[in-house]
Amino acid sequence: MRDLFAVWKNTRLVVQVALTAGLYAAILIPFKPIPLVPGITEVRPANAIPIVCALLFGPAAAWGSAFGNLIGDFFGTLGPGSLFGFVGNFLFAYIPYRAWGAHRLARREVDAPITAGRGLWEYFLVTGAASLVCAVVIGWGCELLGLAPGFAVANIIVLNNFIVAAILGPPLLLALYPRVKRWGLLHWQILGRDPVRRSARASLGALLCWVGCAAALALGNAAVIRQAGGTEVVQAVAVPLAVVLVGVLMV
Repeated sequence: MRDLFAVWKNTRLVVQVALTAGLYAAILIPFKPIPLVPGITEVRPANAIPIVCALLFGPAAAWGSAFGNLIGDFFGTLGPGSLFGFVGNFLFAYIPYRAWGAHRLARREVDAPITAGRGLWEYFLVTGAASLVCAVVIGWGCELLGLAPGFAVANIIVLNNFIVAAILGPPLLLALYPRVKRWGLLHWQILGRDPVRRSARASLGALLCWVGCAAALALGNAAVIRQAGGTEVVQAVAVPLAVVLVGVLMV
C-alpha cells in the first residue's frame, strides 16, 4: 500500500486527487435533494467517476473518491456515518485500481484499449467487487452507529454503485483513456508499474473480497429479515468483513 502514500510526494498525482474529488463532488451535490435513504445515500449518477478515475489515476483516485464523497456530505448528509462513507468510497476506487487483471481477463498489451477483448468483463468484475466492498463497509458502519438498517442500505448501495458505473464507465474510458495515455498521465506511466496485476496473491485477494462480501450480505440480509438487533448484526458480519479487509490488503 506504499503507492497510497507515494501520491502525496508527486505533484501530478496530487493534482489528480483534486481533480477526482472536485469532479465527484460536483456531480454528487446536485442530486443530494433526491434521497434513496434520507441522510445516508441518494441517487448518484456520479458513481461512475471513482471507477473511471481509478483506472486512469490509480491511487490518486482512491483519495479523490474519499474526499469527494466527504465534500458531497457537507450538502445534506454529513454525520457520524461520513467516516464509513469516506472509507467505503476510498475502497470503491482503490479496488478497481489494484484488482485490474486479478480476474485474468484484462489484456496485458498497454497499447490495447482498456476494455478490448475480455477487458470489458474484467471491468464489470472489478466494478462489482468495488461496489460490494463499499456497500458492506458502509452498511456495517450504519449498523454499528445505529443510523439505519445497515444491510438494507447496503443492498441499495450495491445496485446504485454498480448499475451507474457499468453503464457510464465503459464509454467514458473509451473516450478518456487514450487521451490521458497520450499525455503520459496514467497511473502506471507516472509510477512506472505494470497496469495489469496477474499474480496468485492478487487473484486470491479478489476471491476473498467476493466471498467475504457475499457472506456479509447474506448474513446481514438474514438478520434484517428476522428483525435482529443492531449489535447482533454487527457481530454476525464482523468475521466476513475481516475476510474482505484481508482481501483488500492482498489485491
